[in-house]
Amino acid sequence: MKSAQEIYEEYRIMPSLQLHQLRVAAVGKLVCENFRETVDAKAVVLACLFHDMGNIIKSDLTYFPDFVEPEGAEYWEKVKADFTQKYGTNHHKANIMIAKDIGLPSAAVALVDGVGFSQIAYVVADSSFERKIMQYADIRVGPRGILSLKDRLAEGRKRYNTTKKARMYYESDEEFEHLTRAAEALEQQVLLQTHISPEEVNDTAVAPLIGELRKSPVA
Repeated sequence: MKSAQEIYEEYRIMPSLQLHQLRVAAVGKLVCENFRETVDAKAVVLACLFHDMGNIIKSDLTYFPDFVEPEGAEYWEKVKADFTQKYGTNHHKANIMIAKDIGLPSAAVALVDGVGFSQIAYVVADSSFERKIMQYADIRVGPRGILSLKDRLAEGRKRYNTTKKARMYYESDEEFEHLTRAAEALEQQVLLQTHISPEEVNDTAVAPLIGELRKSPVA
């Protein structure tokens, strides 16, 4: 049975993206362990661990120059080209294809398919707490660590605008504000079902979980 780390290495996932997915999974696990309702924590954690496996397809590898080291930009551009050739140009479809390739259970694959910044309003309206927890975990984790919801949204907006990717997620400033309100509602929906405050979801709290998740058996 392969570990999450072994799967990351098999798919040549950038270390920065590995760590992002591990942090998201750690937040998801933290929330699930403190949730009042019964939830499918396994599906949530597995989906979080592998939700962005195809994201190199959409990545601007010049935005965080330190993320391409030590292999270098040329190496990761080749990996990006290989991913695009195999999975196409749609990173979300690639994420789903890879989740299936890995052999994730159908519940986890459905979660990978059902989240994304542009989907937040639909997640808020959905009755699935698993989908809510996964989406919340993802929107709390930035490229370099866990952020407050406000700071994470500001970071994402700046990055999307700088890399010309904003239209992938929202069509206008008005739509971004709508998604922001939905994200705030999601945070309330999720954390009201726990004893955790937003401030308690932080890098220090999840640090012990990351090593455990990295080694966790998957498939």
